[in-house]
Amino acid sequence: MERRSFLVTAASARRVWGASERVVVGLIGCGGRGMYVARHMRDSGGAVFGAVSDVWEPNRMKAREWAGPSAQAYVDFRRLLEQKDLDAVLVATPDHWHAIPTILACEAGKHVYVEKPLAHNIREGRAMVEAARRTGRIVQTGTQQRSAPHFAELAEIVQSGALGHVHFVRVWNYFNTYPEGIGREPDSEPPPGLDWDLYLGPAPWVPFNRKRFLGTYRFFWDYAGGYITDFGTHRFDTVHQIMGRDAPVTIAAAGGRFALADAGEMPDVLQVTYEYPGFILSYETCSLNAHGLGGRTPGMEYYRARGAHDHPHGMAFYGTNGTIFAERIGYEIFPEGDRIAARRKNVPDATPQHAKNFIDAIRGLAKPAAPIELGHRASAVAHLGNIAYLTGRKLVWNAQKEECEGDAEANRLLGRKARKPWDLVG
Repeated sequence: MERRSFLVTAASARRVWGASERVVVGLIGCGGRGMYVARHMRDSGGAVFGAVSDVWEPNRMKAREWAGPSAQAYVDFRRLLEQKDLDAVLVATPDHWHAIPTILACEAGKHVYVEKPLAHNIREGRAMVEAARRTGRIVQTGTQQRSAPHFAELAEIVQSGALGHVHFVRVWNYFNTYPEGIGREPDSEPPPGLDWDLYLGPAPWVPFNRKRFLGTYRFFWDYAGGYITDFGTHRFDTVHQIMGRDAPVTIAAAGGRFALADAGEMPDVLQVTYEYPGFILSYETCSLNAHGLGGRTPGMEYYRARGAHDHPHGMAFYGTNGTIFAERIGYEIFPEGDRIAARRKNVPDATPQHAKNFIDAIRGLAKPAAPIELGHRASAVAHLGNIAYLTGRKLVWNAQKEECEGDAEANRLLGRKARKPWDLVG
């Protein structure tokens, strides 16, 4: 299929939606996260699903049954993009398959909700931003914390000066995968119903290995960036929202694979220090212990938690008048004296509101909560942390040019050479 066949024409200009019309969506990537967001999109009352696409038959057929008898099912997402009645697509593939479907969907005149991190690398992310601008499509990043009201409240508190001067921010993601990690399995034949070559797509060809498939793909550099891109991107986006800054100026990292001997490639301990104008952001992840000592407020229970110490993630904003603990579950302010009243909330997942916001934005009823440029900026912070780790050097980031000053090796890691015929991003 020629890429030019997707170019948007004048006929694809923004339509005026009737009160009873529903947005017809195609689902690209029918795994657990894709189905979760799709359900909330449909439950919003403004959307129906007209097509699904997945390289693995069990996922594809399950999604088609859910979508209804009139929905079409495709192995190749490009066939889905040819379906004329689709207004939008939801891209919930592994990270290395975010950019190409998003770009081609925009060029086909379809709006896009794409999961985080926005792209496999920074160059892909910029190409996605340019595609959205060029075609005038709405592209919402799946950073659902942008739809959580309590983070907007915190942005008002911090930016009003009520917390004093905030010069230090911490973000942490702790897990416990020791000692097994993701384990190891030998290479084998792909399971029946899986198009392994299409699954690999722009990534280098390798024999099938189950650890490179389904949820554990995120521990291989060919497809993802580990916990910092998977979980850190959400928190970096919220730090940007609260602090009113969206790019660091220097990045330094340390870490390694100290304890795990599994098939994965990501560090089991990683610490990254980002210098922003006016404050320092410290990110840390450790997959060897998940007992909540990173600073999670014990008075808040993480939703769907399986125990008191499950999901110990969080953010802390240290101001001259007090400190904020913040996470998806809510926030708490620890004041000095009576200058700030302490607050606590226990709030649900914001994905339903975020999915509805995307549909409302298409219908002209709202502005997108997480437009693609914001998603790109947050994802870039995560990628830069990995690049600093891989090079072992402090990086100086030029956010305007999107390059590391004076570091050719780091700049090569901003993108990659994709496998043909998927080399659409320069």
